[in-house]
Amino acid sequence: MGQRLDLQAILQNLIGARPDGKQNVYFQPPSTIKMVYPCIVFNRNNASTRMANNLLYGYLWGYTIMVIDPDPDSYIPEKVLALPFCAFDRHYTADNLNHDLFNIFF
Repeated sequence: MGQRLDLQAILQNLIGARPDGKQNVYFQPPSTIKMVYPCIVFNRNNASTRMANNLLYGYLWGYTIMVIDPDPDSYIPEKVLALPFCAFDRHYTADNLNHDLFNIFF
């Protein structure tokens, strides 16, 4: 759980705080949450493991990071892409919102 909280803190620093002090970074948000845009939504989707002598030697969790922003020229996707072990997956538009998806191992 510590790794996820570390990633969340990094993402919160990337997006910055709203005037009310809250940050729009959501981990696996339930459908009842009213998200405020721009925002970052992330969830765990994978793991990269290393084995040695038939034992787990090390691992990194894989996460999907989705930047949702009404601005098609948002600065946020470039900041996410600059993170180590991060790769761009795809872009799409839905409900007049731009979605940029990334995969990261953290």
